[in-house]
Amino acid sequence: MLLQLAMILLGLVLLRLWYLLEVTRQNSKRDIASITAKRKGSVKTMIVMGSGGHTAEMLQIVEQLDLAKYSPRLYVLAAADKTSVVKVIDVEVRREPDLARRNYEIVAITRSRHVQQNYFSSIFTTLTAIINSIPVVLRTRPDLILTNGPGTCVPICLVAFLAKLFFVNSNCKIVFIESFCRVKSLSLSGQILLWITDLFVVQWPGLVENGVGRKVEYFGRLSK
Repeated sequence: MLLQLAMILLGLVLLRLWYLLEVTRQNSKRDIASITAKRKGSVKTMIVMGSGGHTAEMLQIVEQLDLAKYSPRLYVLAAADKTSVVKVIDVEVRREPDLARRNYEIVAITRSRHVQQNYFSSIFTTLTAIINSIPVVLRTRPDLILTNGPGTCVPICLVAFLAKLFFVNSNCKIVFIESFCRVKSLSLSGQILLWITDLFVVQWPGLVENGVGRKVEYFGRLSK
């Protein structure tokens, strides 16, 4: 009896997984746009920062967001990335000088993979980062996750997808924006998240064919 129940539950989980993967495969930029347009009120937005050039690109995208609509904002970054903390605060303070009206938070998690770290040891750091990401995602339950890599975004997006899988936060949309510097091939983070994102954006037309049957949208250059 228990075995039969376990098989039924497994079948339901696999069916749900197939459904989510199929939905994400068919999503397009118009689908995401219509979702945010029809939403009443603000969109609780999680912005996963990278570091260095990734942070600079993402903040240029943040500069174009309607702060009233994409609010509150939760910035997630690697614990050792102090530079990005300063840059995020600078953008938020500049765009909203009134302290009483600011509506953002910064959270640090373990980075899943460090620069030049070998893939074997990154398995363990990634598992640690996933564990760190669980309370962050479950506490905030974002409506929208924006990220452009690198490694910090993978655990967050995996946890968010699992939350969707088990109906914990079913309406969350994951948007991955491939870095402008990726001209001929997708990043490692992009290759991993391509399968679970609701919208995968590239900034070079030649990358569209790297979608492997998934929905990859060419937006042109998003950062200046």
